[in-house]
This record gives sequence, structure tokens and C-alpha cells, in this order.
Amino acid sequence: MELLRQAVHRAGTKVTQSLAGDLNTKQKANGDFVTWIDFEVNRILKESIKEDFPDDGWLSEETQDSSERFSKRRVWIVDPIDGTRELIKGIPEFAISAALVQDGIPVVGIIFNPLKDEFFSAVRGEGVYLNEQRVDGTRARTSRLSILASRSEFRAGKFKPFEPHANIQPVGSIAYKLALVAAGKADATVSLDPKNEWDIAAGVLLVEESGGKVTDKQGAPFVFNQRNTLVSGVVAACVGTYEAVEILIRENTTRPGQNLD
Repeated sequence: MELLRQAVHRAGTKVTQSLAGDLNTKQKANGDFVTWIDFEVNRILKESIKEDFPDDGWLSEETQDSSERFSKRRVWIVDPIDGTRELIKGIPEFAISAALVQDGIPVVGIIFNPLKDEFFSAVRGEGVYLNEQRVDGTRARTSRLSILASRSEFRAGKFKPFEPHANIQPVGSIAYKLALVAAGKADATVSLDPKNEWDIAAGVLLVEESGGKVTDKQGAPFVFNQRNTLVSGVVAACVGTYEAVEILIRENTTRPGQNLD
């Protein structure tokens, strides 16, 4: 954790120092955007981690994947910048996300929003911390759920069926949304579209360590370091809220004409 903490802080400093300059933004084949900051953060994290743990596997959005990771019990799963669109626009809803996974289960995780200086961290079995203060993921229940949604999914109208029943707030990075749920800042976050392992590995640990529950859209728990890194979607909720969120999703995504998949 200390090694990862230091590396992520260094990467976050590089991000804040670089935002005013030319980001050298490019568009990937899948339509996603990438900047030189994404690659620089990836370099800082990989060099720092592999120097001390050269035998561990590595999976990152900005590194060419290698089948070598399948032979490793321990794999680092990293998204150098989750929410690159927000970074480009200067919206403080992107994050550095990094996790150590052992036998498919995340055991160390950090999510850092450098613009808001919010540093979320967890070690399995030791709870969740925000800026080194332990946080409680429990929220007081209200009559309407507070759900954080993908900006793109919200713009596409995919959360319209939920709006009569819940307060929907669009937020950028899924990693950042998971961290906010883990810290008790919202009841839940839902991603109806597929995500990659690097988007969610650290956030899954944070939510679980807060006492909440997080699954794919079918209700199955996540097992990481798979050959296909895509997951069907994400449903994450704070303590005691998952069942209500799951019912809301089921009732509003299966009616005729309302299938949001």
C-alpha cells in the first residue's frame, strides 16, 4: 500500500502540473480519447511497481496486454486516467485507479482524484480511508435513492425510467463514482453499459470494504484477471441498499420498450 500510495501521489502531481499545457489528445479506434497524461501516469505507476515487484502481472488500459498475466497469482490492474473526457474538459470527475489483485480478488486499491485532492484507499479486511481518515459507507435512508450515473448513459436517456423513483446525478469516472459510494456520498452507482476490469478493480474493493455490495448487471460477483476484460455493467450500493437498487433496475429495464441493454 505504501509503495502504491507514493506512486499514485507522484502521478497525481504530474497530472495537476500538466493540465494547463497541450494534452496532445488523440482518439482511439474504439472512440475513446487518450492524452499524453494517460501514458505518463501509466509509466510512473508501472515503473514504480515493477521495480519492487518484478514478478507480478500487469494489466492496464494504456499498456499492450500480455498473456503472461494469466500465469500470475498477483496482478496489478490499473487505469491511469479513468474519465479522460472529463480531464480534457477540466471537469474534476476523473481519477487514477490502481489495484492489486490476488487470485482474482482485489486486495489493495487506491482511487485518487487529483483536482479535488480526494485519496480513497483500502486494504482487504482493513476498511476504507479518505485522505487517511477512515470513512463509514453507511448512509441515512431517505424516500428516494441517490444514484450516480454515467454522463454518456445519462445523456443517452438510459436513466429516464429511473428518474421518477430516484435522484440521478451524472458523474464522470466510474472509478470515482465507486469511491464516492464507498465513502457514503451516494446510495449507489449503476453502469448499464460494459466496463473494463481496469475501470472498476480498485472501486470494487473500496465498496466491499465499506460494507456495501457490488456486482455485474446479472448480480454475479467480479473475478478479475480474465482473458476478456469486459464486464457486462456494474451495480454498486452502500450498506443495506443493494436490494432496493437491484429491484429498481429490474423493474425499469425489462418492461416492453424499456430494455436499456
